[in-house]
Amino acid sequence: MLKYNIRGENIEVTESIRSYVQKKLTKLEKYFEDTSNSTAHVNLKVYSDKTAKVEVTIPLPYLVLRAEETSPDMYASVDLVTDKLERQIRKHKTKINRKSREKGFETVQDKNNSEENEKEFDIVRSKHFSLKPMDSEEAVLQMNMLGHDFFIYEDAETDGVNIVYRRKDGRYGLIESTEG
Repeated sequence: MLKYNIRGENIEVTESIRSYVQKKLTKLEKYFEDTSNSTAHVNLKVYSDKTAKVEVTIPLPYLVLRAEETSPDMYASVDLVTDKLERQIRKHKTKINRKSREKGFETVQDKNNSEENEKEFDIVRSKHFSLKPMDSEEAVLQMNMLGHDFFIYEDAETDGVNIVYRRKDGRYGLIESTEG
């Protein structure tokens, strides 16, 4: 069963809001075999114009789900963000099923490790993850699901470490490593 870390900014997280968030996100568990070691990180925020923003991050083995939505109503924002997460999961599952029929592979496991520092050239955040074999198309999908502008992966055919990235024109680029 999924665990929950729900916090509020400029809003008190009432039992009814907490219960609603949990009820909606629990419906996503049907898509996964095991969520017992996973925690849904939920941030609820109300702005001065009374709009409500909901941000959800769910790190799962081999996949990080992340979505955010803003609307005039907190409950509506929870509904919207849950729908967005469900679309991400379905898209990912469809892609995985198609790819696994072609050839087996694993996706990237991502672990966050943040550190604040004030110096200009100091590393302020580092991430550690296992590079899993995949092709550039799957890497682009992973990058988009994470909401990042680049993604590092191991190429399934060459075993090289490659990077896909989003260009300023909205298309994608690929940086391939070479030995030597």
